[in-house]
Amino acid sequence: MGKFGIGQAVERVEDTRLLTGRGRYTDDIDLDNQAYAVVLRSPHAHAEIRAIDTSPALAVPGVLAVYTAADIKAAGLGTLPCVIPLKQVDGSPLVTPPRPLLAEGRVRHVGDPVAFVVAESVAQANAAAALVEVDYAPLAAVASTKHATDSGAPQIWDAAPGNRCFVWADGDAAAVDAAFASADRAITLELVNNRIIVNPMETRAAIGAWDGKRFTLYTPSQGPHGIRGLMARNVFNMSSRDFRVVTTDVGGGFGMKIFLYAEQPLVLFAARALGRPVKWTAERSADGFVSDSQGRDHVTTVELALDKDGKFLGMRVRTLANLGAYLSNYSPFVATDCGTGMLAGVYTTPAIHVQVTGVFTNTVPIDAYRGAGRPEAIYVIERLVDFAAREIGMDPAALRRRNFIPPDAMPFKTGMKLVYDSGKFARNLDAALRMADRDGFAKRKAASARNGRLRGLGHAYYVEACGFGVGDAATVRIERDGGATVLVGNQSNGQGHETAYSQIVADRLGIDIGKIRVLQGDTDVIGRGSGTGGSRALAEGGVACLRATETVIEKGRQIAADKLEAAAADIEYDAGLFRVAGTDRVLTLAEAAAAAPEALSADDQFKGEVPTFPNGCHVCEVEIERDTGRMAIVGYTVVDDFGTVVNPSLLRGQVHGGVGQGIGQAAIENCVYDPGSGQLISGSFMDYALPRAADLPALVVDIKDDVPCRTNPLGIKGAGEAGAVGAPPAVINAVVDALSDLGVHHIDMPATPEKIWRAIQGAA
Repeated sequence: MGKFGIGQAVERVEDTRLLTGRGRYTDDIDLDNQAYAVVLRSPHAHAEIRAIDTSPALAVPGVLAVYTAADIKAAGLGTLPCVIPLKQVDGSPLVTPPRPLLAEGRVRHVGDPVAFVVAESVAQANAAAALVEVDYAPLAAVASTKHATDSGAPQIWDAAPGNRCFVWADGDAAAVDAAFASADRAITLELVNNRIIVNPMETRAAIGAWDGKRFTLYTPSQGPHGIRGLMARNVFNMSSRDFRVVTTDVGGGFGMKIFLYAEQPLVLFAARALGRPVKWTAERSADGFVSDSQGRDHVTTVELALDKDGKFLGMRVRTLANLGAYLSNYSPFVATDCGTGMLAGVYTTPAIHVQVTGVFTNTVPIDAYRGAGRPEAIYVIERLVDFAAREIGMDPAALRRRNFIPPDAMPFKTGMKLVYDSGKFARNLDAALRMADRDGFAKRKAASARNGRLRGLGHAYYVEACGFGVGDAATVRIERDGGATVLVGNQSNGQGHETAYSQIVADRLGIDIGKIRVLQGDTDVIGRGSGTGGSRALAEGGVACLRATETVIEKGRQIAADKLEAAAADIEYDAGLFRVAGTDRVLTLAEAAAAAPEALSADDQFKGEVPTFPNGCHVCEVEIERDTGRMAIVGYTVVDDFGTVVNPSLLRGQVHGGVGQGIGQAAIENCVYDPGSGQLISGSFMDYALPRAADLPALVVDIKDDVPCRTNPLGIKGAGEAGAVGAPPAVINAVVDALSDLGVHHIDMPATPEKIWRAIQGAA
């Protein structure tokens, strides 16, 4: 294992640079003769554009250009793509309306880009944008997920009657119908999965340059190769070779920075037209809140069929999934295949059927947000199990145990046809409840009651499918000093990739981690890459690093055999030395690199053909003030199974961050649109609350590493999204437990003080 190898809590190698102000983010980059751009956005959720007059703006000193849809159309540029070829239940394709770089003829959400203003300074560009005269004819808008398909709802796209983008289904409807026909009990619950504004620390940005032959784009992303491909194919109709995309340090992504946004091709278009670089940096309220892809926003009705002993027989799920005004790159996938497979949870439910209706509304487009479909599915099943337990008078933990998939049933095909390879669910549940001192809860609840407060203890068991996808590639190159350079095709957004990949390579090479350099984020340097998402950075990229490192060692073994005049089979490798077995004849790794006819390097790749299934139990304890509805999380325990652990410190950081975001959704965060006008009510941090340190409890986290997955050579299950998957149902289950004595059996996220207070008053 070594000091820096797999399993060690190595300090992050990137932190010295990042914490001393030496990080290099996109806004830190300035190019010679650079101009600056701002985006004029629609103040209306739905309106016809009758005319645009840019002449007052062009008269502002320093203004270089004001571009509108007419300029984009004249240049022959394409639209922002949705790349998901989803089929509806009737076999027809989903409705895919165009998403132009700048609005053509109509705007469809507040923040829809209308004009792109370029000037010598940001101040001049802003002054000019304020003078662009747009003649809008406002139209009726619909922002509600639940009412988007109502007969009288305003229509957003002619091609999508009833605002339906698609109706999609999966599972066995006939088997579910039979299960309900034979059931002793059926439970029904309606749930809202609230909309989230992502808000990473670093806002979006883009710098475009044109050298007369090729474009260069600097932008914070979760993978520059994906951005390059979408721009080349769908917007410019050019070869990917004509583009260099560079991503330096990234201050958070959470899914939102995977996608192609209008500003990225717009800065390139403007740079080519003006013959000079163009830089755009998003303002938090003016741009981020109204144009960054948002997350979640589902309304679900779920039914559960049980026998007389509480065994699950079948489940029926009907979901309305809000897609926003346009389709983002991957949004139909997030609402369907990406997450619905997890509706089985960790249970033996034999028959499941799900139907998802994707709907258009006059809101910012939705796409992947941390967990991407799996948090939505686990919230449904874990709230349902708790709700059902109360309805039939059974302890929620006992109902879960009765329906858990046992370890000896692995591999197990779920009711959604996924095959789980491993898991000890009952063991982890029992460990979490024990660590949370469930046995002492009654005493704590009584103490709270004496102080006029309500206390609740809730838990949820999550499982998610991740760590697989389109595959990833890595190159490991040994340098002449015996160090190693690692090139990986995905992109760190702050997770600690430099440390984790260095540990994998150091573990196999047996060299100091300080001698390993990790490079990401430049399509001219790194030929391939699938980007970071789906918790696959280590499960795919890490395995690619492992394979490339082992190939490098084998190449070095051949070189050592030649130099040491021995058979390759007699060459041992350990800690940077090739040695003839049983002798003191050695060749160092540096010497092998120097003796190589070409660079001592290897390329490899790995594609996870089937998912990994991280899982675990979250236990949350809350205390609520009766008079105000204010809720405090007073205890939080997590027991996780992530398979092989590369770095326990990095892993705990991922769990802590995910739980923080999950608590944020469950208790605090809520994106609110006015239902009549479609105006964004929560359009700044004055109205949209993010969790702060005081809102989060001290977390007790136990990582089980004794159940490696069987689907990749490292046994890694993926961990980046798990906290955000398990936390929302655990928090709401705890809140409902606290309110259950008053007769409250459900409350929708976020459980704000006002909402809890209203529930208490309603019960009274």
